Amino acid sequence: MKPIPTLPVRDGLAPSYFWLQPGHWRCMFDFLCERYAGVPPQAWRSRMQRGEVRNQHGEALQPDSPYRVGDCIFYYRELAQPEAVIPVQERILHLDEHLLVVDKPHFLPVIPGGRFVQETLLVRLKKTTGLEHLVPIHRLDRETAGVIVFSHRPETRGKYQSMFQQRTMRKVYEAIAPLRPELTLPLVHRSRMEEIPGQFFRMHEVSGEPNAETRISLIEARGEFGLYRLEPVTGRRHQLRVHMAGLGIPIVHDLFYPQPVPVGVADDLDRPLKLLARSLSFIDPLDQSPRQFDSMRVLQDAPAMPY
Repeated sequence: MKPIPTLPVRDGLAPSYFWLQPGHWRCMFDFLCERYAGVPPQAWRSRMQRGEVRNQHGEALQPDSPYRVGDCIFYYRELAQPEAVIPVQERILHLDEHLLVVDKPHFLPVIPGGRFVQETLLVRLKKTTGLEHLVPIHRLDRETAGVIVFSHRPETRGKYQSMFQQRTMRKVYEAIAPLRPELTLPLVHRSRMEEIPGQFFRMHEVSGEPNAETRISLIEARGEFGLYRLEPVTGRRHQLRVHMAGLGIPIVHDLFYPQPVPVGVADDLDRPLKLLARSLSFIDPLDQSPRQFDSMRVLQDAPAMPY
Protein backbone atom coordinates (compact mmCIF):
# COMPACT_ATOMS: atom_id res chain seq x y z
CA MET A 1 0.00 0.00 0.00
CA LYS A 2 1.35 3.39 -0.99
CA PRO A 3 2.04 5.58 2.08
CA ILE A 4 0.61 9.06 2.53
CA PRO A 5 3.35 11.61 1.71
CA THR A 6 4.45 13.92 4.51
CA LEU A 7 6.00 16.37 2.05
CA PRO A 8 3.76 18.30 -0.37
CA VAL A 9 3.95 18.31 -4.15
CA ARG A 10 6.56 20.94 -5.02
CA ASP A 11 6.62 22.58 -8.44
CA GLY A 12 4.71 19.63 -9.86
CA LEU A 13 7.02 17.04 -8.28
CA ALA A 14 5.70 14.60 -5.69
CA PRO A 15 8.24 13.40 -3.12
CA SER A 16 9.99 10.09 -3.65
CA TYR A 17 9.89 7.53 -0.85
CA PHE A 18 11.35 4.22 0.36
CA TRP A 19 11.00 1.93 3.37
CA LEU A 20 13.99 1.33 5.64
CA GLN A 21 15.08 -2.31 5.67
CA PRO A 22 17.32 -4.05 8.24
CA GLY A 23 20.88 -2.81 7.96
CA HIS A 24 24.05 -1.80 9.77
CA TRP A 25 23.69 2.00 9.64
CA ARG A 26 23.78 4.00 12.85
CA CYS A 27 22.25 7.22 11.54
CA MET A 28 20.28 8.41 8.54
CA PHE A 29 23.16 10.47 7.14
CA ASP A 30 25.43 7.42 6.92
CA PHE A 31 22.67 5.41 5.25
CA LEU A 32 21.79 8.06 2.66
CA CYS A 33 25.42 8.67 1.72
CA GLU A 34 25.97 4.93 1.16
CA ARG A 35 22.66 4.22 -0.61
CA TYR A 36 22.99 7.21 -2.95
CA ALA A 37 26.73 7.25 -3.57
CA GLY A 38 26.29 9.54 -6.55
CA VAL A 39 24.80 12.32 -4.40
CA PRO A 40 27.43 14.48 -2.62
CA PRO A 41 27.20 14.18 1.20
CA GLN A 42 26.83 17.96 1.51
CA ALA A 43 23.68 17.76 -0.65
CA TRP A 44 22.03 15.36 1.83
CA ARG A 45 23.14 17.52 4.76
CA SER A 46 21.61 20.59 3.08
CA ARG A 47 18.31 18.81 2.33
CA MET A 48 18.02 17.61 5.92
CA GLN A 49 18.80 21.04 7.33
CA ARG A 50 16.01 22.46 5.12
CA GLY A 51 13.53 19.92 6.49
CA GLU A 52 13.21 18.13 3.13
CA VAL A 53 13.81 14.60 4.41
CA ARG A 54 10.92 13.36 6.56
CA ASN A 55 9.50 10.10 7.85
CA GLN A 56 5.90 8.85 7.75
CA HIS A 57 5.12 10.77 10.96
CA GLY A 58 6.17 14.07 9.39
CA GLU A 59 9.31 14.32 11.51
CA ALA A 60 12.14 16.25 9.83
CA LEU A 61 15.19 13.98 9.92
CA GLN A 62 18.59 15.39 10.80
CA PRO A 63 22.00 13.93 9.89
CA ASP A 64 22.27 12.32 13.34
CA SER A 65 18.70 10.97 13.39
CA PRO A 66 18.82 7.22 14.16
CA TYR A 67 18.23 4.66 11.44
CA ARG A 68 14.91 3.01 12.35
CA VAL A 69 13.90 -0.13 10.44
CA GLY A 70 10.32 0.12 9.16
CA ASP A 71 10.25 3.90 8.77
CA CYS A 72 9.13 5.33 5.43
CA ILE A 73 11.38 8.16 4.24
CA PHE A 74 10.19 10.94 1.94
CA TYR A 75 12.49 13.28 0.02
CA TYR A 76 12.58 15.41 -3.13
CA ARG A 77 14.57 14.24 -6.11
CA GLU A 78 17.18 16.87 -7.06
CA LEU A 79 19.70 17.08 -9.86
CA ALA A 80 23.34 18.05 -9.42
CA GLN A 81 23.33 19.98 -12.72
CA PRO A 82 20.70 22.39 -14.09
CA GLU A 83 18.12 20.51 -16.14
CA ALA A 84 18.03 21.32 -19.84
CA VAL A 85 14.68 22.19 -21.38
CA ILE A 86 13.37 19.59 -23.85
CA PRO A 87 11.86 21.70 -26.67
CA VAL A 88 8.87 19.49 -27.44
CA GLN A 89 5.24 19.89 -26.39
CA GLU A 90 2.64 17.42 -25.20
CA ARG A 91 -1.06 17.72 -26.12
CA ILE A 92 -4.04 16.81 -23.92
CA LEU A 93 -6.52 14.67 -25.87
CA HIS A 94 -9.11 13.98 -23.17
CA LEU A 95 -9.90 14.78 -19.54
CA ASP A 96 -12.77 13.44 -17.45
CA GLU A 97 -13.33 12.81 -13.75
CA HIS A 98 -11.13 9.69 -13.83
CA LEU A 99 -8.69 9.81 -16.76
CA LEU A 100 -6.34 12.19 -18.51
CA VAL A 101 -5.24 11.10 -21.99
CA VAL A 102 -2.21 12.75 -23.57
CA ASP A 103 -0.47 12.78 -26.95
CA LYS A 104 3.19 12.50 -25.90
CA PRO A 105 5.99 13.86 -28.11
CA HIS A 106 9.21 12.03 -28.84
CA PHE A 107 12.13 12.62 -26.43
CA LEU A 108 10.00 13.44 -23.36
CA PRO A 109 10.29 10.95 -20.47
CA VAL A 110 7.03 10.00 -18.76
CA ILE A 111 8.21 9.97 -15.13
CA PRO A 112 11.19 11.46 -13.25
CA GLY A 113 14.37 9.44 -13.35
CA GLY A 114 18.07 9.81 -14.04
CA ARG A 115 18.79 13.27 -15.44
CA PHE A 116 15.13 14.21 -15.93
CA VAL A 117 12.85 15.62 -13.23
CA GLN A 118 10.98 18.77 -14.28
CA GLU A 119 11.32 17.90 -17.96
CA THR A 120 9.06 14.86 -17.71
CA LEU A 121 5.49 14.41 -18.88
CA LEU A 122 4.14 13.64 -15.40
CA VAL A 123 5.62 16.74 -13.75
CA ARG A 124 4.65 19.00 -16.65
CA LEU A 125 1.05 17.77 -16.49
CA LYS A 126 0.80 18.16 -12.72
CA LYS A 127 1.91 21.76 -13.07
CA THR A 128 -0.43 22.62 -15.95
CA THR A 129 -3.53 20.75 -14.72
CA GLY A 130 -3.18 20.94 -10.94
CA LEU A 131 -4.06 17.23 -10.73
CA GLU A 132 -2.00 16.19 -7.72
CA HIS A 133 -2.88 12.45 -7.88
CA LEU A 134 -1.90 11.97 -11.51
CA VAL A 135 -0.30 8.57 -12.27
CA PRO A 136 0.43 6.89 -15.65
CA ILE A 137 -1.34 3.54 -15.87
CA HIS A 138 0.87 2.07 -18.61
CA ARG A 139 4.35 2.59 -20.05
CA LEU A 140 5.67 4.51 -23.02
CA ASP A 141 9.39 4.85 -23.71
CA ARG A 142 11.00 8.27 -23.77
CA GLU A 143 11.84 7.74 -27.44
CA THR A 144 8.26 6.79 -28.41
CA ALA A 145 5.51 9.31 -29.15
CA GLY A 146 1.76 8.91 -28.97
CA VAL A 147 -1.19 8.08 -26.74
CA ILE A 148 -0.66 7.53 -23.03
CA VAL A 149 -3.32 7.33 -20.30
CA PHE A 150 -3.11 8.73 -16.77
CA SER A 151 -5.40 8.17 -13.80
CA HIS A 152 -6.08 11.05 -11.39
CA ARG A 153 -8.63 9.38 -9.09
CA PRO A 154 -7.04 6.96 -6.60
CA GLU A 155 -10.46 5.43 -5.89
CA THR A 156 -10.88 4.09 -9.44
CA ARG A 157 -7.25 3.71 -10.50
CA GLY A 158 -7.12 -0.01 -9.75
CA LYS A 159 -9.93 -0.81 -12.19
CA TYR A 160 -8.07 0.85 -15.05
CA GLN A 161 -4.72 -0.63 -14.09
CA SER A 162 -6.17 -4.15 -13.99
CA MET A 163 -7.47 -3.60 -17.52
CA PHE A 164 -3.88 -3.21 -18.73
CA GLN A 165 -2.62 -6.08 -16.59
CA GLN A 166 -5.28 -8.39 -18.06
CA ARG A 167 -4.59 -7.16 -21.63
CA THR A 168 -8.21 -6.27 -22.30
CA MET A 169 -7.30 -3.13 -24.23
CA ARG A 170 -6.19 -2.82 -27.89
CA LYS A 171 -3.02 -0.89 -28.60
CA VAL A 172 -2.04 0.03 -32.14
CA TYR A 173 1.35 1.47 -33.06
CA GLU A 174 2.82 2.71 -36.31
CA ALA A 175 6.47 2.51 -37.30
CA ILE A 176 8.71 3.34 -40.24
CA ALA A 177 11.24 0.64 -41.06
CA PRO A 178 12.99 -0.86 -44.11
CA LEU A 179 11.05 -3.02 -46.53
CA ARG A 180 11.87 -6.71 -46.90
CA PRO A 181 10.08 -7.97 -50.03
CA GLU A 182 10.68 -11.60 -49.02
CA LEU A 183 8.88 -11.07 -45.72
CA THR A 184 5.26 -12.28 -45.92
CA LEU A 185 2.92 -9.84 -44.23
CA PRO A 186 0.76 -9.65 -42.23
CA LEU A 187 2.34 -11.98 -39.68
CA VAL A 188 2.31 -12.76 -35.97
CA HIS A 189 5.75 -12.79 -34.39
CA ARG A 190 6.18 -14.75 -31.15
CA SER A 191 9.40 -15.17 -29.19
CA ARG A 192 10.87 -15.34 -25.72
CA MET A 193 12.36 -12.04 -24.57
CA GLU A 194 14.73 -11.56 -21.64
CA GLU A 195 17.09 -8.87 -20.39
CA ILE A 196 20.60 -8.96 -21.82
CA PRO A 197 22.90 -9.83 -18.90
CA GLY A 198 24.77 -6.75 -17.75
CA GLN A 199 22.60 -4.46 -19.93
CA PHE A 200 19.45 -3.90 -17.90
CA PHE A 201 18.08 -1.41 -20.44
CA ARG A 202 18.21 -3.82 -23.42
CA MET A 203 16.29 -6.97 -24.22
CA HIS A 204 16.95 -9.82 -26.63
CA GLU A 205 15.22 -12.88 -28.04
CA VAL A 206 16.27 -16.26 -26.67
CA SER A 207 15.14 -19.84 -27.13
CA GLY A 208 12.31 -21.08 -24.96
CA GLU A 209 8.59 -20.70 -24.41
CA PRO A 210 7.38 -17.46 -26.07
CA ASN A 211 6.40 -14.66 -23.70
CA ALA A 212 6.01 -11.87 -26.29
CA GLU A 213 3.66 -11.61 -29.26
CA THR A 214 3.22 -8.88 -31.88
CA ARG A 215 0.97 -8.65 -34.94
CA ILE A 216 2.73 -6.87 -37.81
CA SER A 217 1.27 -5.62 -41.09
CA LEU A 218 2.31 -3.19 -43.81
CA ILE A 219 0.15 -0.09 -44.23
CA GLU A 220 2.00 1.24 -47.28
CA ALA A 221 5.36 1.21 -49.02
CA ARG A 222 7.38 4.43 -49.07
CA GLY A 223 10.31 3.82 -51.36
CA GLU A 224 12.85 1.62 -49.58
CA PHE A 225 10.89 1.95 -46.36
CA GLY A 226 7.44 1.02 -45.21
CA LEU A 227 4.85 2.33 -42.79
CA TYR A 228 3.95 -0.61 -40.55
CA ARG A 229 1.07 -1.27 -38.15
CA LEU A 230 2.20 -3.01 -34.96
CA GLU A 231 -0.26 -4.53 -32.51
CA PRO A 232 1.35 -5.90 -29.34
CA VAL A 233 -0.58 -8.71 -27.67
CA THR A 234 1.82 -8.73 -24.73
CA GLY A 235 3.67 -5.83 -23.14
CA ARG A 236 7.35 -6.68 -22.73
CA ARG A 237 9.85 -3.85 -22.44
CA HIS A 238 11.03 -2.73 -25.92
CA GLN A 239 8.94 -5.54 -27.43
CA LEU A 240 8.13 -3.81 -30.71
CA ARG A 241 11.68 -2.64 -31.21
CA VAL A 242 13.17 -6.07 -30.50
CA HIS A 243 10.67 -7.89 -32.72
CA MET A 244 11.17 -5.54 -35.66
CA ALA A 245 14.95 -5.77 -35.36
CA GLY A 246 14.70 -9.54 -35.04
CA LEU A 247 12.83 -9.68 -38.35
CA GLY A 248 15.57 -7.68 -40.04
CA ILE A 249 13.49 -4.50 -40.28
CA PRO A 250 14.70 -2.35 -37.36
CA ILE A 251 12.69 0.81 -36.70
CA VAL A 252 14.34 3.90 -38.18
CA HIS A 253 16.54 5.79 -35.68
CA ASP A 254 16.39 3.10 -33.00
CA LEU A 255 19.23 3.81 -30.55
CA PHE A 256 19.26 0.34 -28.98
CA TYR A 257 18.40 -2.26 -31.64
CA PRO A 258 19.79 -4.20 -33.29
CA GLN A 259 22.91 -2.68 -31.68
CA PRO A 260 23.27 0.33 -29.33
CA VAL A 261 24.61 3.47 -30.94
CA PRO A 262 27.42 5.65 -29.50
CA VAL A 263 26.60 7.89 -26.56
CA GLY A 264 25.76 11.45 -27.53
CA VAL A 265 22.99 11.10 -30.11
CA ALA A 266 20.08 10.34 -27.81
CA ASP A 267 18.96 13.97 -27.75
CA ASP A 268 19.25 14.69 -31.48
CA LEU A 269 15.81 16.11 -32.23
CA ASP A 270 16.38 15.51 -35.96
CA ARG A 271 16.46 11.75 -35.36
CA PRO A 272 13.29 10.75 -33.50
CA LEU A 273 12.56 7.06 -33.23
CA LYS A 274 9.99 6.37 -35.94
CA LEU A 275 7.55 4.71 -33.55
CA LEU A 276 4.15 6.12 -32.65
CA ALA A 277 1.48 4.84 -30.25
CA ARG A 278 -1.31 5.55 -32.73
CA SER A 279 -4.40 4.49 -30.77
CA LEU A 280 -5.68 2.88 -27.59
CA SER A 281 -9.17 1.41 -27.23
CA PHE A 282 -10.98 -0.46 -24.48
CA ILE A 283 -14.30 -1.04 -22.75
CA ASP A 284 -14.47 1.31 -19.79
CA PRO A 285 -14.53 -0.81 -16.60
CA LEU A 286 -16.76 1.71 -14.82
CA ASP A 287 -19.70 2.05 -17.21
CA GLN A 288 -18.91 -0.51 -19.96
CA SER A 289 -18.83 2.19 -22.66
CA PRO A 290 -16.41 1.80 -25.63
CA ARG A 291 -13.47 4.22 -25.49
CA GLN A 292 -10.90 5.02 -28.15
CA PHE A 293 -8.17 7.64 -28.19
CA ASP A 294 -6.06 8.47 -31.24
CA SER A 295 -2.81 10.36 -31.61
CA MET A 296 -2.87 13.48 -33.76
CA ARG A 297 0.80 13.09 -34.62
CA VAL A 298 2.15 11.86 -37.96
CA LEU A 299 5.35 9.92 -38.57
CA GLN A 300 7.23 11.97 -41.11
CA ASP A 301 9.26 10.13 -43.73
CA ALA A 302 12.98 10.19 -43.09
CA PRO A 303 15.78 7.99 -44.41
CA ALA A 304 17.76 5.98 -41.93
CA MET A 305 20.59 8.32 -40.95
CA PRO A 306 23.98 6.78 -40.07
CA TYR A 307 25.22 7.40 -36.53
